[in-house]
Amino acid sequence: MTTIRRGSRLAAAGVAAVSALLLAGCGGQQTGPSTTGAGGGEGGQASGQVRADGSSTVAPLTSAAAELFGAENPNVNVTVATSGTGGGFEQFCSGNTDISNASRPIGEDEIAACEASGIGFTELQVANDALSVVVNPANDFAQCLTVEQLQTMWSPASEGTIRNWNQVDPSFPDTPLVLFGPGSDSGTFDYFTDAVNGEEGATRTDYSASEDDNVVVQGVAGDPGATAYFGLSYVLENEGRVRPVAIDGGSGCVEPSAGTVIDGTYSPLGRPLFIYVNNEAFQRPEVTEFVNFYAQNANEIAEAADFIALSDEQLAQLRSTVDGLAG
Repeated sequence: MTTIRRGSRLAAAGVAAVSALLLAGCGGQQTGPSTTGAGGGEGGQASGQVRADGSSTVAPLTSAAAELFGAENPNVNVTVATSGTGGGFEQFCSGNTDISNASRPIGEDEIAACEASGIGFTELQVANDALSVVVNPANDFAQCLTVEQLQTMWSPASEGTIRNWNQVDPSFPDTPLVLFGPGSDSGTFDYFTDAVNGEEGATRTDYSASEDDNVVVQGVAGDPGATAYFGLSYVLENEGRVRPVAIDGGSGCVEPSAGTVIDGTYSPLGRPLFIYVNNEAFQRPEVTEFVNFYAQNANEIAEAADFIALSDEQLAQLRSTVDGLAG
């Protein structure tokens, strides 16, 4: 059983697509994806519970992996909660979860918290993402934004003063600027503020914040002057409700996409996505099986669930690291 806290339509579509992809890759000779490999055994033998929490960006990916895994392991209950990357690390470093979904690397304070609790962990990159800036579809003027314009919109100095689009660029209309975004527990918040404003957590605070990206989507969809930022999968899931804009990081306008993230041209908002695994928990068969399944099928899951697949080098690193855990 899998608890999915958001994006059930996307997750269901991803599960169906991944099942078809994996079947095709095996010549149609098996009834589901393989769970064999490092630490693996025959599917369906493990039992117990695997607990994941953290990033709302990574949650749909882990949820899709969990549903596929559950098809061959019905006695394993995988739960996926979304308290944000920071909130997820709090749970993880307290020993309350087995896996922490994260849209940024673990921080020094969080590492210290895990060490204080005796929690050893392993970082696994499971996909890539294009952190996307979006506007309402009625907005036909903001087709491309520079990092400097994003700073004008989001810097701490802009609080209470930058309230109209024409203050961002004189060529833009005199339209109220309405800002939505993730809360401070979000890894997306941390990554964006660091990439755009030069310091993690540095941002204006007079915007509508939510740890649930679906709430952010609803805000942008409901106001012609609205803008926000979140992961690419939410853009693809909400096509027609929000419109992504190109970003000029200094070398011209670049659209968020799989290709531009992998080739490095979508800068500075291309980013890796992670899961963190509790090393002690990994020794339990149900966690071993699930993490191994995730690593063996990472790219098929990522592509079907509208995430950006790992490069060959990244995929090899993921599988090698999981092999090391099992050893």
